[in-house]
Amino acid sequence: MCGIFFSLSAFRSVLPNEETCCLLRKRGPDSFQVHQVQQYVHTNHRTLPIFLTFVSTVLSMRGDHVVTQPLVDSTTQSVFCWNGDAWKVTGEPIRGNDTQLIFNLLLQSVKPSYKSEPSHAHDSGDAVQRVVDVVHGISGPYSFVFYDAVNMKLYFSRDCLGRRSLLQGLDETGALKICSLCDGTSSTHFEEVATTGVHMIDLTRTVMHDMPSSDVGTAHFNPDSIKTLPWENVDAPGHLRNPIPPMNRSVPQDVPPQLSVESSCVNDLEQRLRKSLALRIQNVREPPDFAAENNAKVAVLFSGGLDCTILARLSHELLPGNESIDLLNVAFENPRVAAAASKEAKTGSVYENCPDRITGRAAFTELQAVCPSRNWRFVAIDIPYVETVAHRDTVKRLMRPHNTEMDLSIACALYFASRGQGLALDSQEANAEPKTYTTPARVLLSGLGADELFAGYARHGLAYSRNGFEGLIDEIDLDVSRLGKRNLGRDNRVIAHWGREARFPYLDEDFVSWVVQAPVWEKCGFGLPDPESDHSVDPEKSTAGIDPEKRALRLVALKLGMSKVAREKKRAIQFGSRTAKMEKGRVKGTDTLN
Repeated sequence: MCGIFFSLSAFRSVLPNEETCCLLRKRGPDSFQVHQVQQYVHTNHRTLPIFLTFVSTVLSMRGDHVVTQPLVDSTTQSVFCWNGDAWKVTGEPIRGNDTQLIFNLLLQSVKPSYKSEPSHAHDSGDAVQRVVDVVHGISGPYSFVFYDAVNMKLYFSRDCLGRRSLLQGLDETGALKICSLCDGTSSTHFEEVATTGVHMIDLTRTVMHDMPSSDVGTAHFNPDSIKTLPWENVDAPGHLRNPIPPMNRSVPQDVPPQLSVESSCVNDLEQRLRKSLALRIQNVREPPDFAAENNAKVAVLFSGGLDCTILARLSHELLPGNESIDLLNVAFENPRVAAAASKEAKTGSVYENCPDRITGRAAFTELQAVCPSRNWRFVAIDIPYVETVAHRDTVKRLMRPHNTEMDLSIACALYFASRGQGLALDSQEANAEPKTYTTPARVLLSGLGADELFAGYARHGLAYSRNGFEGLIDEIDLDVSRLGKRNLGRDNRVIAHWGREARFPYLDEDFVSWVVQAPVWEKCGFGLPDPESDHSVDPEKSTAGIDPEKRALRLVALKLGMSKVAREKKRAIQFGSRTAKMEKGRVKGTDTLN
């Protein structure tokens, strides 16, 4: 995980403030560097100097050494800030460091087409198309800023699903800022960089409003100078081919076929998810705190629910047998819930009574039974209310510009879970007592995306009951289309604060592309009669009692021997960990924070 800051201003270089520098270093503790460029641009009335400032921090995850950023090409003075994981480029897997490879491809793309002909020395139109072609070929999560010094163009973007944070805004001096997190005072307006395409600023054109004053600092960046080269579902010059095709909108003509563990689509789902997961957890570099007793490179954000437990189960088959897999399970002291329990004379730990702690321990037990050769390390992360309050301002700072009660509830759970500090219990240590522990893993697996793709929310069932398969498809399509603008940027800012990187196997481009093209009845079980109990079938393989939501994924879990997990109900993270409605019960998730 890396941190990016860029500014474009007139008359002086603009650096991130001290607080933002500190937060960027938390994201990327392995390197911090600044690079500055001065250019001259024309306004309507005069020629102005402008200052381009690039700041990068690096969390090195791939390759055999730290590649410091910003990368600067000594020949052209082009600059590259990259926060991403390019798993493939033009369909070919990348095993080593991806940053230098992507930069080299971009440098090749902006070179003049015909060096021997001066009239073509700055064939910038072709260069723009070639930059678009490079970005189109990248598969994986990313955000970046690239300055093409040959043609004086600046490009910035997030991947089409928005899996990496990037924000943009103007500060009080009129400077443009692009950053992995908000910079400046709370009055500075920042918004998520849209996942609609690659955004470009042509510095050979007017990019500054020349204010009618001779005072220094009166030229403001013109937001209208940002041009977007959009993702499209058609091949067209100046456009990026969207890797996510349109949703399959076909509906069954009759009752769809019943899904089972033997269905070809269930087998295909398992294999494709396994392939996506392998890209994200194999060949991970040893983290700094990796040791014989702390030998986990990969951890799972683990509620014990269906999506994350499938990832844990498949990880067992992909990782070396001697590596532990950490299961990070967070539970909160909620004063409102504790007060209600006290009135009802309920006893027991406020943490162990959390719904996600109960399902987490149950799934931990099932993983041990199915995969006894693996050391599963269950990390119980207990957060007292006073600690939640102590960190609340930091969480609110990281999640900006998101600012609702629901944002805070979800962000708090992810913030403390990804810190990875708790009481650990190793599955292969007989009669072991829990020990204080902090996971060394820098790779955190998240099941995010499964509910959107496979109809896992209650509203999907409601959409089906109201408008049948057409309504269900509309709801799934809406969820997939807004992934990039809703919560992924917020989650990235919160999790990356601890120098860790969340990876989302359900949001691999190839995997998402396959799922959205599959007919809806191969994803979930709406419209099907509930499977009847068959006493001749092994109870561990029976499909009776399996909900229609995410039916295909539930059958994958059943196929993998996780019969209890296959029947686990969906529960939102803020309710499972009890971060929601801590002080008062009448607050709504959509309410704006004070």
